[in-house]
Parts: sequence; structure tokens; C-alpha cells
Amino acid sequence: MKVLVADKISSKGVGWLRKQPGLEVVEAYGSSPAKLLELVKDVHAIAVRSESKITAAVIAAAPLLKVVGRAGVGVDNVDVDAATERGVIVMNTPSGNTIATAELTFTHLLCGARPVPQAAASMRAGQWDRKSFSGIELFRKTLGIVGLGRIGSEVARRAQAFGMRVLAFDPYLAPSRAKGMQIESVSLDDLLAQSDYITVHMPMTEDTHYMIDEAALAKCRKGVRIFNCARGGIIKESALIAALRSGQVAAAGLDVYEDEPLSASSELRTLPNVTLTPHLGASTAEAQDAVGVEVAEQIADVLNGGVIRNAVNMPTLDAATLAVLKPYLDLGAKLGTLVQQLSPEHVGFLKITYWGKIVDLDANAITRSILRGWLKRISGDNVNFVNAPFLLERLGVRCEVVKSTGEADYTELIQVESTGADGVVRSAAGTLIGKSSSPRIVSINTRAVEVVATGKLLIIENSDEPGMIGYVGTLLGRDKVNIANMSLSRQEPGQTALMVINLDSEPSDAARRELKAHKAIRLAKFVHL
Repeated sequence: MKVLVADKISSKGVGWLRKQPGLEVVEAYGSSPAKLLELVKDVHAIAVRSESKITAAVIAAAPLLKVVGRAGVGVDNVDVDAATERGVIVMNTPSGNTIATAELTFTHLLCGARPVPQAAASMRAGQWDRKSFSGIELFRKTLGIVGLGRIGSEVARRAQAFGMRVLAFDPYLAPSRAKGMQIESVSLDDLLAQSDYITVHMPMTEDTHYMIDEAALAKCRKGVRIFNCARGGIIKESALIAALRSGQVAAAGLDVYEDEPLSASSELRTLPNVTLTPHLGASTAEAQDAVGVEVAEQIADVLNGGVIRNAVNMPTLDAATLAVLKPYLDLGAKLGTLVQQLSPEHVGFLKITYWGKIVDLDANAITRSILRGWLKRISGDNVNFVNAPFLLERLGVRCEVVKSTGEADYTELIQVESTGADGVVRSAAGTLIGKSSSPRIVSINTRAVEVVATGKLLIIENSDEPGMIGYVGTLLGRDKVNIANMSLSRQEPGQTALMVINLDSEPSDAARRELKAHKAIRLAKFVHL
């Protein structure tokens, strides 16, 4: 398999890739867009930094492409939507530059407290001005961290070492984690009102764009110091400039900007109380080596069928999580394909319900496995964990996921229901049985059954009358089809009965026609799991 290294990553990362058996590495730094379209025709993976643009056209030109790996945090240069539609995994390397960015943040924070860059410039100009560069201490001051992920957590540890009180706002922060780190979890308004220093470490989204604007800055203490080494646009630059000029903000340190490179005419360049760096967050030798090796390892794992880490367009599963989820993923895929084969051609709604300890697991990954199973016979090999939700939406099928705390007949249960254009609901439910966690179908169309969820199934609904089991067994025997297992179910005597039969081989077309023609048989469906 071929890996195209389109941008210059660490030589250690490239060297690691070259040592992997079965991988051919092509280095093509600085390729033009036209050249890139030629190079990707037979590649299975692409490694980039920020220079090469992996557009929809590039993805369309790479029929074998499985993964795009970004050596860095952002994926702005990759068309993630186009990749998702094609089932291409897009990964980044968020942990490789964690320490480098945390240390740069703290450097800015120190320069905001003590104007070292300004004093250094004064010294180079031949001056000896001790009065103009007085600062303040970090000790016993309050630092507010907006976003307590990997980098925010590392900044918090360094602040605590300086004797600072640390507040954090993060909507996804568990109270127990904050308590364990000796950090106070507060609302954004409380953080703004109480902090002497504020640093942001959030991703750039619709919710975080201009999170720190005029209104937010007005809520801060007068003389607050503000820092951003995360993403440009989280802090509104025009509002920050006005606050710096008015004294509402005493100092600021920025490594990222709304538009990069920062315009030569930007007012930020003229303010004496601002420290500016040109997006240096990951610019250390150690960080460059780390992200290069990390992206190389992640790409190789995907190509070799291993775990998927740091994917931005699908759930990330480490080895330990995958080991726990694997039986549920298998069960979910079987339920998805079973219900799809029982359903009519036009389905508008799917409902997936989880009971028991599955509720506490990564149900997102299980849901994608169910959708992949559902779409397997519709989209064939084109469907995978990445594009399954997209392909389902494109078919016009709405999906609802419910995590139930109610009682069920089993300690853990997954149920998949489809609603067709006719309004009729088809369903199947399953669980795991025994020490080997074997998948079992325990309900079909609300009828209790016990069916091994593998291989070939013959599902028959018929009038509950004597001789039907013998008739079906005789017909299959005459067709040289062996019955491996059979499960029977009925609700009331004399009403509709259900037979689910595990078969060793597929019935002939003639046998299927004969089954469907029997006056007592309402449904005869052969299903592949």
C-alpha cells in the first residue's frame, strides 16, 4: 500500500513509515494542485501538515484512499465532508504538541505579567529604563482557563506550581475531574468576573466563535490579562483592541489570529501592551518529532486494520475500548442487516434503543455499526464506520437513538426498529450470551425467539395450524438444505406463529416459491447475516 507524504513532516515519522512492511512511501513536498491530483491516483493514505490542500477533487481522484493524516491539530486544509462521504478517515495529532503549546501559553502569560519583550527591546535601543517596565506577580492571582482539555490541563498544572488559584469553564468537564485536579469548575460569567488572567483553549466552532467579545470583556475585572494560543476568532480582535486601548485589558498575548498571517497594518502590532508570536504553538523540535511519528503510527494502524485514533469524522476507539465494544459492534451490525432485509424498500425512520450496561458504553460506535449493517446490502463495500450516517441521511432515513433506563428482559439489550412508508414497524432485538459473548437474536417483530446471529436464516410467519413445522422441514430436506437450529414463537394459539431457522445452505428459488405459495404462510424471507 502506498503512503503519500505531501508535506514535510518529521524525518523520524517518515523513517518509521518506511520501516513498516507492506508500505511504500512517496515524499512529494510542495507539489502543485495539479501534480497532487496525479500523485493520489493509487495512494491509500496521505500525510499532510498545513500546506497541501486535500480538496474534494483530490479525494475524488484517489479511489484507493482510506485515510488522511494531519500532523498537527487543525484539519482546515482537508475537506472533511467530502472525505466522510467517500468513507475516508481524517485524523489529526492533538497530543503531540500539547506540552509545546502549554509552555508557549505560559510564556505569554509570564510576559503579560512582566513586560520582558518590551524591556528587551528597550535595552537593544541602548536604554536603561527600570521605571517603565514594572509588572505584577502570578502568585496568589486567579487564572481562568476556558477549555480544560489536554492543553488547558497542562497550563493549569503550571499555574498551580506558581501558586495561582485556577478556575475553569468547560461544558464537558466532569466535576470529579475538576476536583481531582484541584480546579474550581465555574460558569463562563463567573470565570470572567473573578479572573486576573484568562487563557482560552477551546476548538473553533460556531459556539466558540467570538466567545470573548465586547460583552464578555465588559464582565471582566478592569486590568485583566488575556491570552490565546488556541484558535484565532475565539477572541474578537476588534473588541480586544478597544479594551486594550481603554485599559479594561491591561495586557494580552496572542499566537493565533482571525486572519493569518496577521496583516502588517493590524492595530495589534502597534499596541505596546501586547505580545505577538506567529503561530508558534507546535514549533519545538520535540513537538515536530512527536506529531510526525504520531501521524505515521496512526496511518499505519488504519492501513493494517488496527485501532483508529484521533479521527475527526468518526468515533475514536483505542485498543482497550475496542476489545470491550467488539462483541456489541458485531451484534449491532447483525441487527442492522437483519432489520433491513425484513423491511420494505422505502423506510423513513430507524429507532435504535439500548438497555443495560450498554448505556454506559460508547453507543456512538455501536450505532455506526448498526447503520453500517443496515446499509451493507444497499451500498455494498462503499459503506463503513465513517460514512454510514452520511449515507443514511442521503437516503432520507431519519435515525433516533434512545438510551433507556427502563427494565428489559435481558441485562443488556439492543433493539432496532424500522418504519416503512406503509407505517408498519419491523424490528429485531439482540443480546450477548455466555462467556464468549456470542450474539443472539432474542426478538423479531416483537416475537420472542432465540437465534444464533450468524449465517443464513429462513424467517417464516404462518397461521398457527398443525403440520407446518413438518411441511417446512420436509420441503427443505427435499431441497437438500440442512437445518442447523430452529426457534418457534407464537402469541396466541391459532393466531400467527413465527419460525426462525438457521440453515447450512441457501434454499433454491423453486423451494422459496413453494414456501411463499403455501396458503398458510404469510411471510417467507431468506436472510443473510
